[in-house]
Amino acid sequence: MSLDAAFRHIHKQWHDAVVRRDIDGVMALYADDAVFESPLVWASQPEGGTGVLMGKAAIRDFFARGFRSPQNGLGRWYRTGICFTQGHQLAWEYPRETPDGDQIDLIEMIDVAHGLIAHHRVYWGWVGMRTLSRLPGR
Repeated sequence: MSLDAAFRHIHKQWHDAVVRRDIDGVMALYADDAVFESPLVWASQPEGGTGVLMGKAAIRDFFARGFRSPQNGLGRWYRTGICFTQGHQLAWEYPRETPDGDQIDLIEMIDVAHGLIAHHRVYWGWVGMRTLSRLPGR
């Protein structure tokens, strides 16, 4: 698969699988040694956590826990469909402002290698950080 085709595939499939809470669909997009970083990972870790998950098994566990908590209020999952690519990186936004009101604002920044997600970083905007600060234990 070409890099351009991999970008299109990951952009479409990641979003679709997350909205459906399809753990196998999400995990099919990650390399075995992928790295995942997110403030939500940090919030779910004990004191001193790094916010970084190493390897597909740890990433799977994180998503599986999230998919079992549909009422956590963390995802409306509206996006425009616009994505940006440069080199081996793919990025897209879940904007704060949506047709149905505000949502948690995120940027997904993904490094792609061999057609799979090698490194995935999630950057949260102010609405996301405000919501995260209200979670129990933080």
